[in-house]
Amino acid sequence: MFTPAALTFLKQLKRNNRREWFTERKAVYEEVLLEPMREFVEEMDVRLARIAPEIGGSPKRSVFRIYRDVRFSKDKSPYKTHIACWFSHLNASHGVGSETHGAGAGFYFHIEPGASLTAGGLWMPPRPSLNAVREAIAARHTTLEKVLAAPAFRRRFKGLSQEKVLTRVPKPWTADHPAGALLRYASFTTSAELTDAEVTGRKLADKVEKDFLTMLPLIRWINQALGFAEWERRR
Repeated sequence: MFTPAALTFLKQLKRNNRREWFTERKAVYEEVLLEPMREFVEEMDVRLARIAPEIGGSPKRSVFRIYRDVRFSKDKSPYKTHIACWFSHLNASHGVGSETHGAGAGFYFHIEPGASLTAGGLWMPPRPSLNAVREAIAARHTTLEKVLAAPAFRRRFKGLSQEKVLTRVPKPWTADHPAGALLRYASFTTSAELTDAEVTGRKLADKVEKDFLTMLPLIRWINQALGFAEWERRR
C-alpha cells in the first residue's frame, strides 16, 4: 500500500517544513500517504473484525492529521514528519490524537523514515482511567503479569514502555504491595519497530496483523479494566 515515494515525501517534508512547500505538494501527500493510509485502515479493520471484533477503525476517523498543534510548543513547524493511525474499541470514543486519552486501549501504526512502528495500549490516561487500571492491577496483577510474560510478546515487544513510571508506589498502596512495580506505571503502552523495507513491502498488512494479535491480550486486559468488553463478533 505504501511505496518508497511515501518515505521520500516525509524525508523532504522534514527538510522543508513550511506551509508554502507543503501547499504546493499537497496533492503528492494525498496520493502517496493519505490515500494509502486510508486504504490500510480499511484493510486492517476487515482483519480486526476477525481477530478482535471489538476493535476497529475507519478511514475518516482513524488517521491522524498531518497538521501540528503548535499553540503551546516552541517548535512552530506546521507539519508532522510522520503519518499514523489508531484503532480503538468500538464502544469507546473514536477520536485520534489527544481525543484518545481515556478512550480505551487500542492499536497504533506509525510511518516515519527509519522510525516506523506498531504499538498499542493506553497512553497517558486521565486520572479516572488511570485509577481504574491501577485498581485492576492491584486486584488482578497475576493475570497481567502472565500477559506481559508470554513468550511471543516478550520476543517482539519486550515489555511496557518506560515512558512514564513513578519512582514510588502511589497511594493508597504500600511499597511492599506484590504489584508494586506495575502500580508505578502511569502509561500502559508497548511498541516494536518496523523497517523501511517492511513498511513498503507487500506483506505489511500481514506483519501489522501479527503484531496486533500479539498485543491483543494486553489491549483486552486494559479495556476490561476500563469496562470495555471483549466481543465474539462484530455487532
